Order: sequence, then C-alpha cells, then structure tokens
Amino acid sequence: MADFEESKGKSRFAELRDKEEEELAQVMAKKRGLPYLDLTSITIDLDSLKLISEKDARDGKIVVFQSVGKKISVALVNPEILKTKQIIEDLKNKRFELELFLVSPKSLEKAFSRYAELPAFEEIKSAMVAVSQKRLDEFQTKVKKISDLKTLLLGIGETEETRKVSEVLEMIIAGALSLDASDIHIEPAEVNVVVRYRMDGVLQEAVSFPQKIYKMLLSRVKLISELKLNIKDKAQDGRFTIRTRDTDIEVRTATLPGPNGEAVTLRILHPKTIALKLEDLGMNPHFYAIIQKQLDKPNGMILTTGPTGSGKTTTLYAFVKTVNEPGIEIITIEDPIEYHLPSVTQTQVDPEKGYDFSNGLRAILRQDPDIILVGEIRDFETAEIAMHAALTGHLVFSTLHTNDAPGTVPRLIDMGVKPNIIAPAINMAMAQRLVRKLCKACKKRVEPSTDDLKKIKAEMDKFPSGIEKPDLKTAEYFAAVGCDECGGTGYKGRIGVFEGFEFDDNIEKMILTEPSESALRQAAIKQGMLTMKQDGIIKLLSGVTTPEELERVVGS
Repeated sequence: MADFEESKGKSRFAELRDKEEEELAQVMAKKRGLPYLDLTSITIDLDSLKLISEKDARDGKIVVFQSVGKKISVALVNPEILKTKQIIEDLKNKRFELELFLVSPKSLEKAFSRYAELPAFEEIKSAMVAVSQKRLDEFQTKVKKISDLKTLLLGIGETEETRKVSEVLEMIIAGALSLDASDIHIEPAEVNVVVRYRMDGVLQEAVSFPQKIYKMLLSRVKLISELKLNIKDKAQDGRFTIRTRDTDIEVRTATLPGPNGEAVTLRILHPKTIALKLEDLGMNPHFYAIIQKQLDKPNGMILTTGPTGSGKTTTLYAFVKTVNEPGIEIITIEDPIEYHLPSVTQTQVDPEKGYDFSNGLRAILRQDPDIILVGEIRDFETAEIAMHAALTGHLVFSTLHTNDAPGTVPRLIDMGVKPNIIAPAINMAMAQRLVRKLCKACKKRVEPSTDDLKKIKAEMDKFPSGIEKPDLKTAEYFAAVGCDECGGTGYKGRIGVFEGFEFDDNIEKMILTEPSESALRQAAIKQGMLTMKQDGIIKLLSGVTTPEELERVVGS
C-alpha cells in the first residue's frame, strides 16, 4: 500500500512538472513573439523529419514536423541558440518558407523519438492523399452499405500511435469513395469522435474512435489542407487532392471550433458530378424548353436559388457547358472554384488581397467577356454590378439564397437594388432542390395510401393551365426497400425538382410596384410555373421517387 501511494505521488509530481514545463514554454513563446505548440497532440510527419538530420536536430533543439511543398512547420526550444540559427538559415537558403513554433523540451522529445522509424518509412508528399487501388478495390468489393463499412473500420479506434495516421485517413476516404458520399463529417463528442458520411444528401454514421486518434487525424488533415495548426478557436478553410489510379479528386476542408474540439467537414468534389449535361438534371420538358430559350439570349441574367447542397453549382456549370463554344469568352468568379471547366477562365475570390465578388466583377467586365458566372450574389454592390453587366450586353449566371423562385425579387429589393434595374436585367428566376431517386434494383410496387392520393390530387388540381397532368389511373407507385446495390437505403442517386418563371412584360410591371412574394407567385403560376412540389409529383407518378422523400425535401 505504501509503495502504491509512493508511486501515485511520483506520478502526480511528474504531471505537475510537465504542466509547469508547458506553462513556461507558453510564457517564453509570448516573450519571443512566436506561437506556442504542444507536439504531443500533433501528427509528426516522418517525411518532414528528414529535412534535418537527427544529430543536427538534437544539437539545435529543432525539428521540421510537417511540410506542404516548400512551406514547412518548424518546432524549436530557443531561437537564440547558435545551432538553431544556423539550421534556420540553411533551410531559408534552400528556399523553404518557415513557420516557427516554440515548444517545450519534453514536447520536442516526442518528435525526436520518431526518427527511429525513418528507415522503414515511405509516404507521399503532403497536400496529396493517395488512396491505393488495392484499398479502393477492397472497399468496393466488401462495402455495399454503411453497416459493411462499420465492420471494416471496426479496428480504427484501436490504432497504435506508430501506425500511420495517413493510413487511417486513407481508409476513411476510401470508404467515402466506395459509397459515393459527397461529404465526410468528423465530429468530436465528449468521449469519442464520430465520422458520418453524407450519402444522397442524408447523413449516416460510419465509425467512431477515441479523441487521441482524432487529434492526430486533425493535425494530418490540417497539414495537407494547408491550415494553421495552432489556430483552434477560429474557423478555417482549405483544400487538398485525393489521387486515385483513374483521377484526381479535389476536397474542400472546413474546420469549425466547438466545445469538444474542432469539427471537420471534407467536401468531395468528384469530377463525375459536373459530367452531367443540362438534359440529365431532371427538368420536365416544359421547364427545359424555357431554360433553352433563355440560354439562347445574348444578354440578361438567370438567377438560380436554393439552400446549400441543392445542386445550384451543378446547374450553373451545366448552363456554361451548354453555351460554351469556340468564339465565346466565358469568365467566372467563384468562392471557391469547386470544379475546373475546360476552356473557361475561372477566378477565385481572395478578400485578403481585395479581390471580392464586387471588385472581381469589375475586373472581369474590363475583360469584356460574353458570359459571366458569379458564384453567389451576397450584397448590394455585387448585385448592382451584375445587373448592370446583364443590361450592357452580357449573359450573367448567378445564385441567390432564397427559399423559392418568387422570393428572388423581394430579396434583391431588401439588398437595396432598385426595382427599375431588377425588372429589365433579369431574364429568369428559378429555384431547385434535390430528391433521392428510388433504387431501380429493389423498388417495390405498392398501392398508394388514401391520404397520399388525396394530397397528390389536391396539388394536381392547382397545376397551371397548359401543363399536361399525369393520369392517376395508370400511374405506378413504388416504395423504397433496400438492397446491396443501394447500400440498404432504398435510394440511389438524386434528381432535381425545379420551379422558375420568366420576367415577361407583366412580371416587369409588377416588380416596379415592389410586389409581395405571394403576389409574384400568383403571377408566375398564371404565367405557367409549376412549383417544385408539383414538379416532384410528376416525378413521383413516374416512379422516380416516393411521397416520403418528396415531403422530406419540399414539405408536406
């Protein structure tokens, strides 16, 4: 018992000593004007360690612990040590861009201990995650639904520190690619960390693991995304590339501080997403004809609206691909550039350098393009410049955050744009959502409920004149079942539901009176606009989706 108490006392003394050492390092960091870092919760990139030999590192009390190209993160105990100064100067002469962090001697020992692993270490360069074909083949063979993935990743939380964190990240990414997930959410809770995939717009839990693994994984993600390691109380955005045998896939990284740590979202920008043509988006023939007519115009603006994740960017890119031909100059301004379009000049906003949407749009207009894509209209200045561009011979595509198409005009007026500019500048306003499509392999024919039939008939009675109504007697109704093909969800893929109206003479006259959203909606329906719900009912009666899915996306 006495031995146990003595051991316990020594343990507490060691903890106290370590805490004092870290506190002293924080004080010295502040005194020397350097950011403080605790390496015990940071991934030590073994490839980066090679930039300084172990002997020089120990002599100078300095290590390179992470790197992205020529940008390197350097940990040191005292920048005034002569050997430290010599090493820093040598790295600068080799054209490295250094970010210095002050650490405690104990913290530095963690990095020194990793030198022992160098002989057997091989890894790709940072800013790129290579998902091996072997790993992809394994996941695509074994993972058909989210429960299969949970089984495959079961041991991820028991990873030893010596196991490469990059391997853990590769497994998480391979799982996302095999299930066609659009986003990976890494969300720290009080005890564990949960990884969820967004599949066809719906989040599903994939795996959970301890906070210890998460901290190393977080620093790895920050490294390859070129984010600041020591900033934990502010949101950050970055990006990296997934390299597979067939293609390179861009990933957008976003971190958000929370009570249990930083939440991370990885948005997978797969090139196949923009392989969709205009005719593949799911527009009904009536709406598709209106869009084609508007795209043939030499000037004016088409605005598409909807929440994040409703497919607006895919639609705008489909517009660009439709009108893109030799002899036409197309320039975009985006935040950020999500996908790269061939033979299109794409620019990205950079507020720190004064290149925001409004300033960028002014610069683009000096290039005299034929067509301009503005990623999003967020403020009065951007809206006004875009409207004037539409009035002076340019065809402009952009997005706006409103709930539906009639809401575009009140939103612009609320921004401060004058009605006499809105009316002649905009050719068309549209809105969209994405509904999941039934899996063709397992969907099951069913008889609709009385309640569903009642709702469908009531909505069809409101269809504008001139729009052909589906025959309820011959319509087929299906339910979601679930199989290996669709990962057990009953749905596979998504399709758009749309609404939109043209700014004809009647609508333009109304806008000058600053009409309410409901008045505009009535005028648009009188013009022949199908609402998103009505467009969804046509797809429902065609056996594409279910009443439950339609209600989830556009409401009851």
